[in-house]
Amino acid sequence: MALPVREQIRYWGIAAVVLLLTLWFLGDVLLPFLVGGAIAYFLDPVADRLERLGLSRASSTAVITLVMVLIVVLLVLAVIPTLVNQTVALVNAAPEISKNLQTFLTDRFPELTDETSILRKTLADIAGFIQSKGATLAQGIVSSAMSVLSAVIFIIVVPVVAFYMLLDWDRMVARIDELLPRDHAPVVRRLAGEIDRVLAGFVRGQLSVCVVLGTYYSVALMLAGLDFGLVVGATAGAITFIPYVGAIIGGVLAIGLALFQFWGDWVSIGIVAAIFAAGQFIEGNILTPKLVGKSVGLHPIWLLLALSAFGSLFGFVGMLVAVPVAASIGVLTRFAAERYTDSLLYRGIAGRSLEDEA
Repeated sequence: MALPVREQIRYWGIAAVVLLLTLWFLGDVLLPFLVGGAIAYFLDPVADRLERLGLSRASSTAVITLVMVLIVVLLVLAVIPTLVNQTVALVNAAPEISKNLQTFLTDRFPELTDETSILRKTLADIAGFIQSKGATLAQGIVSSAMSVLSAVIFIIVVPVVAFYMLLDWDRMVARIDELLPRDHAPVVRRLAGEIDRVLAGFVRGQLSVCVVLGTYYSVALMLAGLDFGLVVGATAGAITFIPYVGAIIGGVLAIGLALFQFWGDWVSIGIVAAIFAAGQFIEGNILTPKLVGKSVGLHPIWLLLALSAFGSLFGFVGMLVAVPVAASIGVLTRFAAERYTDSLLYRGIAGRSLEDEA
């Protein structure tokens, strides 16, 4: 005999509270394991395909690991040095850019020289706010988990966790399936399959969009002659998964740098703006429909809410789990709506009478 609904809700509620408390207190400790698990989840379909080609699970995992190591080595040798150099150069050029901005504004807005003007006070307040936040950020970076020791541990633990989880993925899924409540196992399997479809369709597709757009922006901006084009393109591509934010930040940064570098050369500035306009057109009309699709059920507003809420509560770990949680809640909400429309609460006595007559 199954447990009463009230008892089941109590047990599932306790499990949810334990999970949230674990994320709250052990977020930094769990971070490399969550990242490693995410990598294993993304690569599991590749391992499954290699198995269908005749390789064993161990051989498939070894092949994937070797390919990933080769990709990382190529990135370290070819891309990362240029990216680091451009980032350092951009940081070093920040004072000169700020000075040029001040000169540009005072030439075109003489009222800024008046210390009592509202515009000058506003700009001064904004500058002070940015400076204070920059100092806080720098202090946090120095004193937080991104210390040398933590970074080394992260770099070592993530690949090891990803390797072993990818190797044992099918066995772990089978073991979890054995532990499902027998009365609810078919429903749980169905919901888990829908969550996997939504999550895989969104995350794997969105990562592909990020890589393609990041590569496009970086190459196009460098060909256009924009200084720090690789940094701007990589930044815009990396945060494309956040709806609208990647395009806004990348576009403002690129056009702002283009204004300082090409001031007076409106053709070059227009080319930089056109690169981002074309990127947004390609993303909205080609990449996202083809790689992500419209049936994954994750609305941009819902995703922004999940990222904001979990990021505020649990930090970077919260942002990692925000998308799976958003996908899960979306599937469960649709399931609840489906059950509601089939219930007497929705159909009422008239609906049941019509069904009985039929």
